Amino acid sequence: MQNQEGNGADPQSASSPHAWADLPAQLEAALPKANEAATTDGQLLAFTTSNAIDAPATFGIKAAGSDNALLVTVTNGKAQIRTGSTDDALFTLSALPEQWQEFFRQTPVAPYQSYWGIRRQARRLWETHADVYVGMFGMNIKQEGIEVQGDQNAFAHWTHVWRRVLEILHDTLVGPTPVDEEPEEDEDHIVGRYVYVTSPVWGKCKIFYEQSGEGDQDILFLHTAGSDSRQYHGVLNDEKMRQKCRMTVFDLPAHGRSFPYEGYWPGMHTNTEDSYVGCIAAVIKKLGLNKPIVCGASMAGQICLAVAARAEEVGAGGTIPLQGSDYLNMERQWYDRSPYVNQSLFNPEWIYGMMSPTAPLKNRQLVWHMYSAQAYGIFHGDLDFYFGGWDGRTRMAGIDTKKCPVYMLTGEYDWSNTPAMSQATCDKIPGGMHQAMKGLGHFPATENPKVFVGYVLEAIDHIQKTRS
Repeated sequence: MQNQEGNGADPQSASSPHAWADLPAQLEAALPKANEAATTDGQLLAFTTSNAIDAPATFGIKAAGSDNALLVTVTNGKAQIRTGSTDDALFTLSALPEQWQEFFRQTPVAPYQSYWGIRRQARRLWETHADVYVGMFGMNIKQEGIEVQGDQNAFAHWTHVWRRVLEILHDTLVGPTPVDEEPEEDEDHIVGRYVYVTSPVWGKCKIFYEQSGEGDQDILFLHTAGSDSRQYHGVLNDEKMRQKCRMTVFDLPAHGRSFPYEGYWPGMHTNTEDSYVGCIAAVIKKLGLNKPIVCGASMAGQICLAVAARAEEVGAGGTIPLQGSDYLNMERQWYDRSPYVNQSLFNPEWIYGMMSPTAPLKNRQLVWHMYSAQAYGIFHGDLDFYFGGWDGRTRMAGIDTKKCPVYMLTGEYDWSNTPAMSQATCDKIPGGMHQAMKGLGHFPATENPKVFVGYVLEAIDHIQKTRS
């Protein structure tokens, strides 16, 4: 394979996983070019240029079991890469040799597109029924030997820098991952306005909603935890979707462009099934939506399952849960709501690696931007529902898919909620459908709207035929 910008040789074709036990040796030839790239890389310069960086900070990258590491020293406006001992590092990113080998493929397969995870040391293999799905250092996927050694606070402080340095090393060695093209748009078809709704727990709130499309089918799209409905602008402007559907999106109370709700204190937001379902039902009623299909990802994928179980109460005519399952739990971390860590840097970095590496860069940057833009504590409070707050394990068998058909979709690059997890949930739903989405991750509607629309139109057709 001839690389686009790398050193011209595929290191995978001439090396075994054992060779990656010495990571600096594998990357040695690429280091001069990586350091050169680091001096001009716009993103790295944006991340490192600050007079607040008044002393050098060094972190390491190595293979598990090795003392030989890459050392990255960050100063104001600069990141210098060299080899050395982890004794000189504030913290060190460690992974198994075979996992570094997978990461350094030009187009990594899921879930090796990212080194990322929560602040924990090694944990048992994470299992979903018969499938074992192990990632680099994922939110719900842990493997012995993959750990952050050293100062955990420093690891959280420098998330944005170590992520970008790894990307530069990857692109220097094997060339950038080929990405899908995103068509340029110069016309927008979305109209937005405000409306007051009242929902359980949150009470009265002035929320922002947007609509597009002239079709007969109402569909309500829901955004992910800690974000807002700008995630769906590519879908709302899609010509096929506009012809088939009347699309509605809204920002949850205290999210995005919506106002804080009654009794809201900054940093004390929480989300529950009743507050979430009640808000969706209030929006459907207020806007006069006619038996809409409800579709959302991640936290919203889970609430789509709750909506299906409570369809009569909500007024829903079908659901398309994206990246959803009947239960998901983990040991919570607090860097997304900490006075010691910059939430506007940490939160978007935490979720960045859940996306497909083949998604257009500007779309991945949009997801990053939206996660950087939310108010303090919003993301953490939403995760109260996502991780353990939602438990539908005993309720999936009771969903009436003749009245409210369920068609689940899951991006293959999502290591937070894998396709295997969604399939296991779907298997419990009589008449439920599930499909894995190729080339998409945790934020399918934003990552690659054109690809996503093909899947969602198929789901809509299934729901309409089942209902009729």
